[in-house]
Amino acid sequence: MTSDRIRQFFSVLFVLGFFAYLFGPLIIMSFTAFNSSSFPRVTPWECFTVEWFDVLRNDAKLIEGLRNSFLIGIGVVVVSVPLGLAGALMLTQVKERVRPWYYTIVISPILVPGVVLGISTLLFWDRVGHMFGASRDSIFYDGFFLTIIGQATFISAYTMLVFISRLQRFDRDLEDASLDLGATHVQTFRKILLPFLKPAIASACVLAFLASFENYNTTVFTIISESTITTFLAAKVRHGINPSISALAVSIVVLTLLGAALHEVLQRREMAAAKAAEKIAAGAQTSRVKQKKFIFDPAVLIILAVFIAGLGTTYFAGTIGVEQCKAEKLAEKKRITAEKVKARQQKAMFEQAGKDAGTASSGLNVPAKDKDKSDRAGTANFNSIFSTGNLNDQVGVGSDNAEEKPQSEAEKAERAGTQNFNSIFDPNNLKEQSGSSSDN
Repeated sequence: MTSDRIRQFFSVLFVLGFFAYLFGPLIIMSFTAFNSSSFPRVTPWECFTVEWFDVLRNDAKLIEGLRNSFLIGIGVVVVSVPLGLAGALMLTQVKERVRPWYYTIVISPILVPGVVLGISTLLFWDRVGHMFGASRDSIFYDGFFLTIIGQATFISAYTMLVFISRLQRFDRDLEDASLDLGATHVQTFRKILLPFLKPAIASACVLAFLASFENYNTTVFTIISESTITTFLAAKVRHGINPSISALAVSIVVLTLLGAALHEVLQRREMAAAKAAEKIAAGAQTSRVKQKKFIFDPAVLIILAVFIAGLGTTYFAGTIGVEQCKAEKLAEKKRITAEKVKARQQKAMFEQAGKDAGTASSGLNVPAKDKDKSDRAGTANFNSIFSTGNLNDQVGVGSDNAEEKPQSEAEKAERAGTQNFNSIFDPNNLKEQSGSSSDN
């Protein structure tokens, strides 16, 4: 094997590992959306179903959070894209010496943690509301307004970076030529600069919307009493989730892939139109080739066919035979549970039989009468250690004036059985011990 083949093998292996690491969690999560299990999991697989998409559709709070995220995302696009464009244009106008300082200041919100931005936004607009004497129902305390302003603080810096990268390829001589020909600055911006920035504007809008849609750190402080999709999911995870979350993720992934494919188709059509225009301008082609309609584009037809086929397969596979599959799985679970209970009962019976056999064998070796005598002899020295008569007996022995009481045969036997412990509570023990120690 040559070195080129080895390098090629490891390159392919690295690429496969990279894509597995990148898309593996998404693929696994997509499978959990079609499992009938009440918890998102791939194994053990129960039944193929699409019922979690219906649960997702009927979840009012989740749909409300999704709607709020879309509205906030649109508001962030409206605010952050013009701010980013203005910041990028300003960067091209300032002097070379001031440009690094300006760039550092404008980009700095990206480096600030989202928690700090959320808290600072909330406190700042609360102070502004107090200055104007605004009530709690005013815009200064509105969750949508605060969230849009708080997110646009750092998302506008992202959009500015997109515009800066685009403006680096702009020929400034076009502006100068436009101004020399009598056009105003507004006309130059609208006729020359804005068409050149159109791809960057589209990219900045998509970036701003996605950054707003998935933001949590800033939103959790500024949204106040409302909720977005991220805050709702974070709250739901604490109380337990079901595969409807996976169904939501699958829907978002599918829409994202369709949007990316559609963007790629449009971009290729624009590139083809631009090349055709260049050929016409160069005189290589006298008549312009008429492009096919958008709906008849092969890429669009393939996307639609794959989407319809996948949707139809998912629907029919998820609705036919699902109830029967669930009934079979339920019967199998009951059977497994019954077998486990039966196995435990048999194990308990075997253990009890072993204990009974051991007791019987020990009883055959030692007669019951002898065993009883042995037990009584073994505990003869301890059977009356806490008897209430011990102190009375000791007081009678230790006192000179005490009268002897007649004792029955049972009492004598009991005292004889405990003779080794009958003076354990005698109060004269200390006197005797002190006297013996003084004699020594």
